Amino acid sequence: MNRRKFITSTAICSVGMQLPLSSFSNYLIEDPELSIFEKRLSPVGRALEVENQYVWCNSPIEGPDQKIHIFYSCWPKEKSMSGWTHASKIAHAVADKPEGPYKYVDTILSARGAGFWDATTCHNPSVHHVDGKYALFFMGNSNGKLNTQRIGLATADSLYGPWKRPDKPLLFPGEKGSWDDHCTTNPSFIKHKSKYWLYYKSFDTEGYVNPQFKIRGNRKYGLAVANNLEGPYEKYEDNPVVDYSAMGNNEQCEDAFVWLEDGKFKMIARDLGTFGIDNGLYMESMDGKHWSKPKIGYQPLSKYVNQPPAPSHLSRYGRAERPQILFQSGKPTYLFTASQGGKYETASSFIFKID
Repeated sequence: MNRRKFITSTAICSVGMQLPLSSFSNYLIEDPELSIFEKRLSPVGRALEVENQYVWCNSPIEGPDQKIHIFYSCWPKEKSMSGWTHASKIAHAVADKPEGPYKYVDTILSARGAGFWDATTCHNPSVHHVDGKYALFFMGNSNGKLNTQRIGLATADSLYGPWKRPDKPLLFPGEKGSWDDHCTTNPSFIKHKSKYWLYYKSFDTEGYVNPQFKIRGNRKYGLAVANNLEGPYEKYEDNPVVDYSAMGNNEQCEDAFVWLEDGKFKMIARDLGTFGIDNGLYMESMDGKHWSKPKIGYQPLSKYVNQPPAPSHLSRYGRAERPQILFQSGKPTYLFTASQGGKYETASSFIFKID
């Protein structure tokens, strides 16, 4: 697929630096597979590069102090990329502007140990201001594996805490044999018409344990709705609401973020087969339950910046994952993603401006 072609007279790149390709002269070749959303993006670059740490799942919010707050997942470099499953914590950082620099504030959620549903990891933060309080949806697990991943909800009156920790998960998997019997994870939340809508990712255990394709399982999205923020959340009877399995070749998506804009539901997610695993997907819906066919929501980072060659230990290099959006005055202004690489050869936030 021809997406965006950049013509440069000189390749300017040095080790440890990344230069936005948009800073060069370029010609945009229109591609019908590129979404309107993708055409609004301009690369800003990396933020939250932390020595000896992987940084992932960057969820931004503008606070009443006019500062930008990020709640993010992090774990020690020595645990490698897979540390998110069994060693992740959720931390808080703050900056005067969306581009940063960000200053660490504190760690707000960490694994509680044996006997708790979030015993081994805390991951996937997604923060929202709802009903005069702050709601932070997240994922925890009890054995360091995918099959005990559950969505939880922590709340606070201030972005600086203290955070009220849940004793039980907010959403459980479905019954054995159902499409969502393996886990609940990747939460995305909106309040709509006085109801509380929670989108979640899951997949079936059989397809994961006995895979028939290169990518294990088939990730789909469900919807659960509640009358109160804390629940109980009831699953929509016609779940899953996003299901690409009929496309063939085990196509799927994950890391969805849902928002309302211009009277429409909109979704940005990570591609897992439709256009290529280094892309993002963009969809729209009028009711939040029936979604359009996906278009490209964002492209591989090589379309936006020059990076040094991939370190051998980073297998996801060049890919942006876990998209989350910053809203200012009710409008989406910046897209925050997570990407391997950066000066410490781990992972950090990668930010786009939304024009």
